Amino acid sequence: MADPFPDYDVLAKRDTPAWNPQTRKVVEERLALQIPPHPLSDVQLATLRRVVARVVPDPEGRPPTTTLAMVIKKIAEDGRDGYRHHALPGTRECWQRGLDAIEAEARVRRGYPFAALVDAEADTILECIAQGDVRAAEWETLPAKEFWFWRLLLDCVSAHWAQPSLWSAMGFGGPASPQGYVRTGIDRRDPWEAIEAGETMRGLPRHHG
Repeated sequence: MADPFPDYDVLAKRDTPAWNPQTRKVVEERLALQIPPHPLSDVQLATLRRVVARVVPDPEGRPPTTTLAMVIKKIAEDGRDGYRHHALPGTRECWQRGLDAIEAEARVRRGYPFAALVDAEADTILECIAQGDVRAAEWETLPAKEFWFWRLLLDCVSAHWAQPSLWSAMGFGGPASPQGYVRTGIDRRDPWEAIEAGETMRGLPRHHG
């Protein structure tokens, strides 16, 4: 799929009045984030790395994200959301048990570690988990669908779409502090926002004013 904003880089705003010092600090820390010390085993880490790559892949032609590091940081800190599904344990335990269950599911269905599966096989395993169609005994005390929607997707997607690479890929101008978004209606754009390549070719630029 072609990049709709091939020449857009949200980080060009980092040294402009569009971002305040607090915004710059948060973004810079996110860009520099490395995988922190964590409680995951080597197998759990390999499984998580593969899950992140299949569920929220980095956009082609863009700088790599720190999505995996952000998810691991949350696991290491046992980070909470202020709520959780009643059938699931806390964040760290839920991820550890869930990763073990994904690995077990791969071995039951394919006879190989999850991290070693080709893309199509890995995707099939994940689709079965999302639907609650599981065979591994590890899921007996950890509901698969709830783990998928309330933990795996929640953490992976929220970490991924917090990435500047994704902001650039979708033409998002980044945090609205202190500049703010003014023209928020349909077919409206603030002058400093990205213009999708196809709009110019179609002769359909958005109106300003």
